Amino acid sequence: MADVITYETLYELLRKEKYSPSLQELDKEFFKNVITYLEEKEKLISNSPKESAFSKEISNARKQVENAKKLIKEFYERRENKLIQMALLSSRSGNREDFNLLQEESKFYQELHAVLSRYRKDILENILNNQQPVVKEQPIEAPKTIKTDNSEAENKLVRFVHSTPQFMAPDLKVYGPFEKEDIGFVPQKVANTLIKKNRAEEIKSEEK
Repeated sequence: MADVITYETLYELLRKEKYSPSLQELDKEFFKNVITYLEEKEKLISNSPKESAFSKEISNARKQVENAKKLIKEFYERRENKLIQMALLSSRSGNREDFNLLQEESKFYQELHAVLSRYRKDILENILNNQQPVVKEQPIEAPKTIKTDNSEAENKLVRFVHSTPQFMAPDLKVYGPFEKEDIGFVPQKVANTLIKKNRAEEIKSEEK
C-alpha cells in the first residue's frame, strides 16, 4: 500500500475490507499516515482566507474531511469485528495464530484473547468439572488523562461526561477525541460551552 493517504485510498481500503473475510495487510505507518492526511486537509481549511470560507472549494474540502472520517470509522469497525471473531475462535480452539496486524491491533487482539480465554477457563471449564465458576477480579485502570496545552491562564481542566469527537478550537488547535471520563485541558471558551451543554464538568484546583 502507498504511504500517502488520499480519500480514494480510504475508499478503496474500505471496499476491500468489506468484501474480504480476512484482514488485509496495512502499512505499519497506516494510522500515522491517516492522521497526516486529516491534519493537512483541516489545515488547508483553517488557513483559507475568511472571505473564501463559504466558497465551493472550501465547502467541498469540509465535506471530504467529514466523509473521510466516516470511511475511517467504518473501516476501523469492520477490522474491529474481525479481530473480535478471530480472538473468540482462537480462545475456543486454544491455538494462537499470527496475523498481519498493526501494532495497536496486535495489542487489542492479545488482550481480547487473554480475557476470553480467562473467562472460558474460570466459567466453562469449572462447570464441566462440576465446580462453581470462579471469576477472578482484575484491577480496573483509572481513567487516562489526556495531555493537551495546560496553560492554566488560558485553559480549563475538565472531565468529559460524554464522548466528544475531535474538534478545532478558536486557537486553531485540534483537541480530542475524548471518551467519557477522560480529563484534559481545553481553551476556556470551549470549556465553558462544554460545561453549559453538560458535555463536561470543570475540575477545580482542589480536585487536581
